[in-house]
Amino acid sequence: MLDKSALLLLFGLFLTSLMAAQHAAIASRSPLDIGEQETIRQIVDLERQTKEASLHRDADFCQRTLADDYVGVTPLGQIATKQDVLRARKSGQLRYDTMDITEMVVRVYGDTAIVTARADVKGRQLGEDFSGPYRFTRVWIRRAGHWETVSYQATVTQ
Repeated sequence: MLDKSALLLLFGLFLTSLMAAQHAAIASRSPLDIGEQETIRQIVDLERQTKEASLHRDADFCQRTLADDYVGVTPLGQIATKQDVLRARKSGQLRYDTMDITEMVVRVYGDTAIVTARADVKGRQLGEDFSGPYRFTRVWIRRAGHWETVSYQATVTQ
């Protein structure tokens, strides 16, 4: 059986090893490389364009940037395809008056980028007000050098 000072010594060695391992793990993380920085810049710009297209009901932008297999999930749990979004934009049944995007985070995984953000919006759909704060996630993928959205989900928040 170990005495009290031997236990303290072992515990101290354990903590020292743990702190050294943690420091090594932190030190091994590299800052974003130039390519990843450029990808993030491209995605942030696409998010800005997406906001402008939403405010101006630009169906052409959706045609160019939504993947053919796009799936969106509304705050009410409804599924929206690319064709659904195009119809809503062209008909004017979905109208955004204002949109303030904050707290945006872009994470890049090769040819995939995931955006999470907060959106404070004012707008109407089929005459019903849906103004308020939302959180959303949008998934972009790069196919043949072109970024397109494959998935989107919005959730009402406080």
